[in-house]
Amino acid sequence: MTAETGTLFIVSTPIGNLGDFTFRAVETLKLVSLVAAEDTRHSKKLFSHYKIHTPLISYYEHNKFTRIPIIIDHLLNGNDLALISDAGTPGISDPAYKLIREAIKEEITIESIPGASASLAALISSGLPTDRFIFEGFLPPKKGRKARISRVKGEQATLIYYESPKRLQRTLKDLLDGLGDRPAVVSRELTKLHEEIKRGTLSELLSYFKTRSLRGECVILIGKNDQNVYF
Repeated sequence: MTAETGTLFIVSTPIGNLGDFTFRAVETLKLVSLVAAEDTRHSKKLFSHYKIHTPLISYYEHNKFTRIPIIIDHLLNGNDLALISDAGTPGISDPAYKLIREAIKEEITIESIPGASASLAALISSGLPTDRFIFEGFLPPKKGRKARISRVKGEQATLIYYESPKRLQRTLKDLLDGLGDRPAVVSRELTKLHEEIKRGTLSELLSYFKTRSLRGECVILIGKNDQNVYF
């Protein structure tokens, strides 16, 4: 933090189990003057659990362009601010990137308070190779899906995707068509009571989830086409 501006803290929050919150994260959220949250209603539950009374302001995909100037002005006036998402690490498949870029332009100090990340939690428990991995996030809902999948077909790395339960079947089918029947893992409800990690091939996972009603975002991991990687 400089003498003139506040510090923007990028704070990771639990992805499910409220116990997965670091002491430093809680302390930071209590000390800053304002917290920008993806969904303030959701964050209030976390704040209540940890007795955090810091004021909240919403910051999400559809209001980012109106909120960024307000947040930057707050920081330029010498006030510290924390940025959180609904779950996990801000900046991973959410609009935190845009705010961080603007803060850098204004020479505002940025500090990361590391913690939970669904992609890494899923990767390390998947049993797929971890020496090289590519995070692809969410595939486009309509145009460009096949092209995105095609671009990574030759990569000798574990591929990581996020997907909603409603689109899981469609995405597994598109990945099977685009990449072939590779070793794969679907992780869902990570760190929660009904956590499930299902391993197999893409075709096996497609068949398994066809008859199941799911809740919560899923992480899809796909291994390279190597006989030593199949389960």
